[in-house]
Amino acid sequence: MTLRRPGERKADRAAMLRVDQAGEFGATRIYAGQLAVLGDRHPMARAIAGMAAQEERHRVHFDAMLNRRGVRPTLLAPLWDRAGFALGAITAAIGPEAAMACTAAVETEIDHHYDEQLGELGDGDPELAEAVREFQAEEVEHRDIAFASGAENAPAYPLLSGLIRLGCRTAIALSKRI
Repeated sequence: MTLRRPGERKADRAAMLRVDQAGEFGATRIYAGQLAVLGDRHPMARAIAGMAAQEERHRVHFDAMLNRRGVRPTLLAPLWDRAGFALGAITAAIGPEAAMACTAAVETEIDHHYDEQLGELGDGDPELAEAVREFQAEEVEHRDIAFASGAENAPAYPLLSGLIRLGCRTAIALSKRI
């Protein structure tokens, strides 16, 4: 049993699952957009495809948790489908460094988001916390790959990164509720 301090909010596990599944779905769409533009022969294609496969595994895991726990997914999935693909395609069209800047920005926000979730969960939901910890480690790897692949060399990197991070925070907030 987890003891809460007075005024401390109980973790909303349904909202956590909803946003985590939506985020992993969005990530698969970003990588699909990047690969659609860069193609499978681009030097970055193998790394992007590997990250995409991990994101798909995360999405499938959260899909199963949603189903087992009777949590509805976000109603915004069609928007995240199109927006994620567009974000991946547009950044890849700018260039491979911009595609990596997108990955670095998204994964930076997800790392922060997962840290917050783990703090809220405490020891109250070991199954969810274990998944979040495992997937967070892989998201950090994706971020590190992106930085090592020239993310910071993208045109207007600070602006691009800031806009994408703001978009991620917005998507997280909306997916928790809608």
